[in-house]
Amino acid sequence: MAASAPNPTGDINGPLVERYLEHVRVQKRLAARTVTLYQLDLEKLAGFAAAVPVDLPAVLPAHVRRWVAQMHAGGRSGRGIALILSGWRGFYAWLGREGRIAANPVQDVRAPRQPRPLPKALGVDEAVQLAGYPGADDEAADPWLDARDAAIVELLYGSGLRVGELTGLDVAASDGALRAGRGWIDLPAAEVQVQGKGGKRRTVPLGQAAVAALTHWLAVRGAVATTEQATSALFIGRHGTRLTAQSVWQRLRRRSLLAGLATPVHPHMLRHSFASHVLQSSGDLRAVQELLGHASIATTQVYTRLDFQHLAKAYDAAHPRAHRKPGGK
Repeated sequence: MAASAPNPTGDINGPLVERYLEHVRVQKRLAARTVTLYQLDLEKLAGFAAAVPVDLPAVLPAHVRRWVAQMHAGGRSGRGIALILSGWRGFYAWLGREGRIAANPVQDVRAPRQPRPLPKALGVDEAVQLAGYPGADDEAADPWLDARDAAIVELLYGSGLRVGELTGLDVAASDGALRAGRGWIDLPAAEVQVQGKGGKRRTVPLGQAAVAALTHWLAVRGAVATTEQATSALFIGRHGTRLTAQSVWQRLRRRSLLAGLATPVHPHMLRHSFASHVLQSSGDLRAVQELLGHASIATTQVYTRLDFQHLAKAYDAAHPRAHRKPGGK
C-alpha cells in the first residue's frame, strides 16, 4: 500500500498555529503588536510549506535553508530574515515542548550576514569647509571657544584621533601623563603622542594647519586654565576641567551646522574622513593602519571600499559613457 501524501493545510488559523498564538498571547503575555508580527511570520512559513508541500511539523532544516535563500534572493535584508527566523524558532520550540517534533528545524539556521556598513565620511570639500570655518561673528560669539573648537577639528580631521584619545591629551609630556596613560602634543616636532586602545602608544604627525590652530589655542587657553586639574589637560571646558567626549560631540555638531554642512558631524566621522582622504591621496593602506592605530589591517580595509566609492562617483560624474542608456548606440 502506497504511503499517503502530505496534507499541509497552509492555514495560519489551523489548530497548531492558533494554539501557539494563544500561548504567546496569554501565557507569555506578549503585546498585541508582537503577536501580530508572530502571526505574519507564521503566515509566511505556512506559505512556504504549502508550496513544497509539507506539513509544518514535518519541516526539515533543508526546507528552512531553502526558504532563507529565497527571501534573501528576493531582497529581504539579513536583519529582516533574522527576525523572521526568530519567530519560526519560537514556534518550533513550542511544538517540541508539545511533543509534536523531535528536533527544531530552525535551531541551527542563521540569516545571511549583513554587509558591514560603510563608515560615514565627509567629502574633501566638506571637510575643508568645516576646518576653514572662522567661527561665529555675532554678539554671542566667544573667541576662546572658537579657538578651542577650531583646534579640536584640526586634530580630529588632520590626525585622525579618536575622541577619547583627543580628550586624554595633555599639553606636554609628564610623569603624571605617563602614569595615567595619557598622550600629549609636541608642537616643536609637529607630532602628537597618542595613547590608543589597549594601551598602545603611537606617534601621529601634525599638519601645519593643526600646529597653527593649537598654537593659537594655547595662547588663549590660560584665561581659564586656573585649576590644578586643568594645568595638564590640553582641552578644557569653561570651568577649567578636562573636556569630556560628550562635550566634544555637542560642540562639533554645533560647529558643523554653523559652518553650513548639511549633515551634523560627529568626531568619528572626522576620523573616517581623515583615513579615507589619506588613502585616496596615497593609496598606502599600511600607512593608514599605522596612523589610525588599528591592530589589524582588516579593520583598515573598510576604507578601500570608501575609496572605491569615491572613484565610482568620480567616474559617474566625469566619464562620457558612465550614464550610457542600456541598448544605446
